[in-house]
Amino acid sequence: MLIEAIIQGRPLRPPELAQIQSLLLEHPSWHRTRLSRELCALWGWRNEAGRLKDMACRTLLLKLEARGWIGLPPRQRASVNGSRNRSPVEVAHAVAPLHADLESLGPLSVDPVIPGSSEAKLFQFLLQRHHYLSHRNCVGENLKYLVRQRHGPPLACLLFGSAAWQCQPRDAFIGWSCAERQRQLRLLTNNTRFLILPWVNVPHLASHLLSRITRRLSRDWQDKYGHPIHLLETFVEQDQFAGTCYRAAGWRSVGATTGRGRNAPGLAPQGPLKEVYLKPLCADFRRRLCA
Repeated sequence: MLIEAIIQGRPLRPPELAQIQSLLLEHPSWHRTRLSRELCALWGWRNEAGRLKDMACRTLLLKLEARGWIGLPPRQRASVNGSRNRSPVEVAHAVAPLHADLESLGPLSVDPVIPGSSEAKLFQFLLQRHHYLSHRNCVGENLKYLVRQRHGPPLACLLFGSAAWQCQPRDAFIGWSCAERQRQLRLLTNNTRFLILPWVNVPHLASHLLSRITRRLSRDWQDKYGHPIHLLETFVEQDQFAGTCYRAAGWRSVGATTGRGRNAPGLAPQGPLKEVYLKPLCADFRRRLCA
């Protein structure tokens, strides 16, 4: 029996579960989208910009169904994500080798990608095709940056998404209690993907881009989601990369993960060890994150 669980960063107690079950019984004609939106409205579950946290609620409902606690109505149509993730849609772009120094590139365009735009399709394709981890779809708050030479070809992609729910070296560095972490985790973001395109050879480009985006990211996040970001994190696989560009851009290594992963049973390592790098965006980040 459910006592309390934390799902999608939200405490879920028996009254909330009973409310969901009641909505399902009272409104059998509601589709999944209607259910999640009505539930968000009932709970007042909105982001700081005032928008319903519809996608977070849909994910919460799917997790409840996976645990056997509710039964959702059947999908009205097949998920678009499944077909979109199987193979990237080809997007034409320049692939001519580029060997240059940073100063000779001229001004670079480093701006957030607008959802649904042609830039968004190109961003998705480049990560799926050229990043060693590939890329599926983002869940939750995120920002995407596509870097180009001014009016020229793409050079790099950077994706910032949801911070890790738990990370012992990070949490110790901040000095978080469990309650503080649950309450303030939204004020962190994780650099989940960083891709310099394979035909681009420009020394110091990676650290330059990290520094530029670091200076603007909190403002961009505020504009999109209505709240700032106070700390950046990323995880660098120790057997693949040295993390040189992060250190050059002022990020700090605070330790390593255990390799267990977020869902692995037991204590034995299940995946690669990763170095944890952090970058505070304000001098009093600890006070803000522990408030």
